[in-house]
Amino acid sequence: MADPELPDAAARELYRAILAEGGRIRLADIRPEDEGAVGQLAGLGLLVLRSADSTYSAVNPRAVGERIGAGLREESARLLARAAAVPDLLEDLTQAYDTTPRRAEPVGGVRRVVGMVEIRHLISQLLKDHPHEVLAAQPGGPRPHGHMRDTLDHTHRYLEAGGVMHTVFEPAACSDPRTVEYALRSTRAGAPIRLLEGPFTKTLIFDRTAALIPAAADHTVAAVVEDPAVVGYLVGVFEQQWRQAQVVDWESLAAAATPVAHEQVGRLLARGLTQRAIASRMGLSERTVAGHIARLREVYDAETLFQLGWQMRGARTGESGG
Repeated sequence: MADPELPDAAARELYRAILAEGGRIRLADIRPEDEGAVGQLAGLGLLVLRSADSTYSAVNPRAVGERIGAGLREESARLLARAAAVPDLLEDLTQAYDTTPRRAEPVGGVRRVVGMVEIRHLISQLLKDHPHEVLAAQPGGPRPHGHMRDTLDHTHRYLEAGGVMHTVFEPAACSDPRTVEYALRSTRAGAPIRLLEGPFTKTLIFDRTAALIPAAADHTVAAVVEDPAVVGYLVGVFEQQWRQAQVVDWESLAAAATPVAHEQVGRLLARGLTQRAIASRMGLSERTVAGHIARLREVYDAETLFQLGWQMRGARTGESGG
């Protein structure tokens, strides 16, 4: 059934007027300007025409509401049943698609993308096109600070949509407090990050059907691989790396890195940066920066942020902060 149009203000006012007159109105007494309102009320069942005396009688809105609600619930159940049946109705086409051999790519036909901006755009598109699983081998040391917040946003959206992410870092990544904080927040969100000793190649695998690999030593060119045999091999390599990689207590690492981050927050605060600017500069959440500032206020016995910045500047220049 179609969604019912509830009575507008004029129809509601007419309904109240009919109730005030005893709950009935004769056809002969309906004014031309009220015909639209009467049509609304009759269409919903709030007025019923009695042919014997050519009179409309008011009906209890509670009964009308229960009738309409029952109809909507029945329609909802029918639509849910239809939605559940759709995959089965397309099962023969799905099987045909899955069993059809993929046409071989011509030699040199691997898609290449040049430039970091284009590569990041491509990754965003691959995340949308492959919403189920991402396997990421990310060698090197600290992650680029400027992109960690965007990467976390992508991770949260991917996980909230039901996707799964597994990532491998090198141990050198732990030397940077911001990268440790990033790994902690990613793992907390449900996208675990492990550490793997030894060299490995940067690889991103999407839904085990497409892979993004470097096509230049400086990683400014990437190649998209969709050949099932090659992607299957890369998946096997990653799964072996994942089993060998070390599960990390990022909470403890972040706590150990706190003094370093603590000092960085203090230096930026002494330079006059705001809490938000510090969070952006360090790639941390504003909540984390607020925690560092709270501890600094305890150390410097400062009641306000202004006092804290003043006293820290004085401490660094050797002047009195009082």
